[in-house]
Amino acid sequence: MQMTVPSWREVRDSSVLLEDESVLVLNKPAGISVMGERHGTDLVELAAEAGEQLYPAHRVDKVTSGVILFAKDLATHGGLTRQFNKRTVDKAYLVVTATTGLPDRGTIELPLGVGRKNRVRIAAAREAIRADEADGRWWVAEEDVLDGKNYPSITHFRTLWSDNGHSVLIARPVTGRRHQIRVHLAWIGHPILGDPLFDKAAAAAGLRTHLHSWRLGFDASWRDGSRVDVVAEPDDGFWEPLAGTLTPDAIDRLLRDGARLLRPA
Repeated sequence: MQMTVPSWREVRDSSVLLEDESVLVLNKPAGISVMGERHGTDLVELAAEAGEQLYPAHRVDKVTSGVILFAKDLATHGGLTRQFNKRTVDKAYLVVTATTGLPDRGTIELPLGVGRKNRVRIAAAREAIRADEADGRWWVAEEDVLDGKNYPSITHFRTLWSDNGHSVLIARPVTGRRHQIRVHLAWIGHPILGDPLFDKAAAAAGLRTHLHSWRLGFDASWRDGSRVDVVAEPDDGFWEPLAGTLTPDAIDRLLRDGARLLRPA
């Protein structure tokens, strides 16, 4: 997805969700990297050029919009990354697919590996993927996992809405592997709408990828250990493929329903 890179001040002014003395949380626009951009500009670089040093606490792909958490100092960064490593952070993403037929809830337990050209893939042959759609589970047997380095990976999902052509999902990655949600959904036959990893036409046309980091919950030791829950509402562009089907009121109801599904029982 090609875009004109805004200034750091423009990003900050338009997307701050939370800021205090220790962290900055943004609603990241789709199409700009968080850090490590080899052929363009990323958020960490933009901030540094403006005199602000930030340390990303987690990964969000360039094509993904939504919540991104930065620490303002290394001590805070260390504490936050430990939470991600211990899997005590609550993460929820919104997804639009151009497919239907997924169960109301499911779990994808497919190990990830790295193939040719450093592309993330399932660490097994496609035909080795086993599915129990009644139970909402996809996995591979241990003996079918390819030799070499692989990474156990788990994604839970809930189907929020579906019509004859599209579905809206909440995806909750338990592990935090590179491209995890994107690869998991694609390999079970439900790629994310507009994902350039699996839709070259969408990539060539510069279409948006409909993956949004919606909610993030973490413990803030600098706030007496209180729990912080941040929500990034998707912009209109995220819902554009469904504009003729879902009204703004219907989208609001959908998000309220999704929030209820995320509450502890």
